[in-house]
Amino acid sequence: MKFVSPEAYAKTIVASMQEYSLLCARAVSNIFSRPRYIADVFTQMDSIGVGSLPIVVLTGFFTGCVLALQSATALKEFGAVNMTGRLVTLSMVKELGPVLTGLMVSGRNASGMASELGSMKVSEQIDAMRALGTDPVRKLVTPRLVATVVMLFFLTIISDACGIGGGALVSVTLLKLNAGAFFHTGYMSLWHGDIVEGLTKPLFSGFIIATIGCYYGLKTTGGTRGVGRSTTQAVVASSVIIIFVDFLVTQLMIGIFGS
Repeated sequence: MKFVSPEAYAKTIVASMQEYSLLCARAVSNIFSRPRYIADVFTQMDSIGVGSLPIVVLTGFFTGCVLALQSATALKEFGAVNMTGRLVTLSMVKELGPVLTGLMVSGRNASGMASELGSMKVSEQIDAMRALGTDPVRKLVTPRLVATVVMLFFLTIISDACGIGGGALVSVTLLKLNAGAFFHTGYMSLWHGDIVEGLTKPLFSGFIIATIGCYYGLKTTGGTRGVGRSTTQAVVASSVIIIFVDFLVTQLMIGIFGS
């Protein structure tokens, strides 16, 4: 491992943050100007959204199942097993659904974006696009950004539904609770602030996944070895930032809605 001075390391971090900020600004501004590559957006929606559906469904379902089992075990001590539906629903909608979906999509798609764009970078395809007068950010980054934000929003809803369904299945079959009571307590526990919080987080997560994946892909150097390094960095960075931003959004929503 090569050691560098603290000054050089700090300059590298600042320069990386500057490059990332400029990339984000360009990608967002391209949405409001022409040309717009609509076909590429739908292609990425299919790859990101439909391709991530199985892992999101399975993750949400089994998370709900485990959450119901753990919740019932803890609630038995207080004689409140009937509140399992409330706990499962709130946990899935406000926190576990958005965060786990973001992490699953990050592991699948941030790595895919970084490896795809990194391969194009080391094989000089991106330089060829510039030579032909095509803006790589407009062509490659903006469609992925739009597709990830839109599809992660709907994937989170599906994950929430699967998690609640998994919790209901475990509660009815293993815990012998009433299905109607489970869904009623869960529904009555939700307020508009809970739903807003749960559906705001995937917008931030989608932005982070797309921009981080594309950023590391576009700055890839060093041939195939560099592609692998960029892929790993994209997954690690996006996962950590998603969790950090989740904390900030939760704090903001508690300040706005009070719960």
